Order: sequence, then structure tokens, then C-alpha cells
Amino acid sequence: MTTKRLRLGVNIDHVATIRNARGGRFPDPVRAAELAAKAGADGITAHLREDRRHISDHDIARLSREIDLPLNFEMAATDEMLKIALEARPHAACIVPEKREERTTEGGLDAHGQRDHLKPIIAALSDNGTRVSLFIEADTLQLGAAAALGAPVVELHTGRYCDLHNDGDADGAARELARIREAVAHGTSLGLEVHAGHGLAFDTVEGVAAIPELAELNIGHFLVGEAIFIGLEAAIREMRRLMDKARGS
Repeated sequence: MTTKRLRLGVNIDHVATIRNARGGRFPDPVRAAELAAKAGADGITAHLREDRRHISDHDIARLSREIDLPLNFEMAATDEMLKIALEARPHAACIVPEKREERTTEGGLDAHGQRDHLKPIIAALSDNGTRVSLFIEADTLQLGAAAALGAPVVELHTGRYCDLHNDGDADGAARELARIREAVAHGTSLGLEVHAGHGLAFDTVEGVAAIPELAELNIGHFLVGEAIFIGLEAAIREMRRLMDKARGS
């Protein structure tokens, strides 16, 4: 049986973080998106945060206009971000939790607890031709809520698995990976397309990529960091190789 190819979405947020540290135009996240396409990425992910700490409105406009790959627009569930997404009309919009004081996304969205708030946002994006994804924990309650809300896609948070691995807790990492694997199977049984991401690196990606029902991984910070040492194209190509290896292809 041929295993379906696992898509790779490359998050370019932290190219913009480096640019914004000094100001000006360099390094250009749109150029990073072009290099990602050349290296084998299947899509580009960019998170427009409320405080604009990395990606800017201008970046989103340029990515929408200049990049041929599908754009996955990560956004908080706010009126401001909904308005921007409706105007930009990205291929996909991934709704994520967002706290101004956090360094990075710290966990999954509470789709169950925020059902009334999320429902009209999901409907508006879907009616506008954008495929909606919810960034959630590997939890049956959240998966059920996502399906009930009509979101066709979920992205499972892999940060805890990566943290346990990085801390040397092999048993804990194995338990968390098993939990992710079960959530992927459950989400698929509900009719959801299941993606995963957050914190994945060369030494953690294979365990996740080997889950056969997963359709896509979104990876960014590690790739941008690794680019300092080996270049962005090489980092993406190696990630692509490891993903394919995990799928036996």
C-alpha cells in the first residue's frame, strides 16, 4: 500500500522577527517563502499577531500577491484579524490562541469553551472561500468541538511532545506521542483533516511524520534557526527528507 505524501508547510514568521530586530527590509520573509518553495515546501504559513511582533500587514499582502504556494494565515479569533483575512482571502486560515505576553503560542485553542465565539468566524471565513483550521490540543473534547463547529481541518499542538523529548524524558515523550497518534486517528474518524506542528525539529519530526493519517506538518522556528548554520534551502530539504523517510518513501 502506498502511503500518502505528507505535506510540509513552512512558517516564515521568524525571518520577520530578525528583520524587525533592527528595522528596515532585510531579511525579507517573502524571499524566504520563495526559497521554501524552491526547496520543496507545499505551503507557507504566516502568523499576523495583534502586536505585529514579526509578520506585518504588508508581508501578508505581498505573500498573497507574490507567492504561488498556498498561504496558511494564522490568526487570533478577533474582529481585526477576521477583517484582514476576509480581504486577503488566503487559501487557509488557522485560528490560534494568542496572548500578548507570550513568546510563542503556548497551547491549543479552547474550541469547546469558545464555541459561540468561534462559530460565526469560521462561517464567515468558509463562506469567503478560505479553508479553516483550528489549532488545538490532542484532546477528544476539542476534536469533537472542532467537528461540530464545521472546521474541516485541525492542527494538533506538538509542543509538549518536543519539550519532553528535549528534556530527555523519553518515557514522557513516548506517552505524549501515543496521545497525539490516538488523537489523529480520532480526528480522522470524525471526518477532519488532521495537521500537526509546533516545536518540531530534525530529531523529533520522524515520530510525528510516521503517523499515517496526518496530512500536513507546519514547521518554522527550527528551520529559520538552522538556516543560520546550513542555509534555509538545505534545512527545508533535510526536513523534507526526514518526513519522507518516516513515511517510507
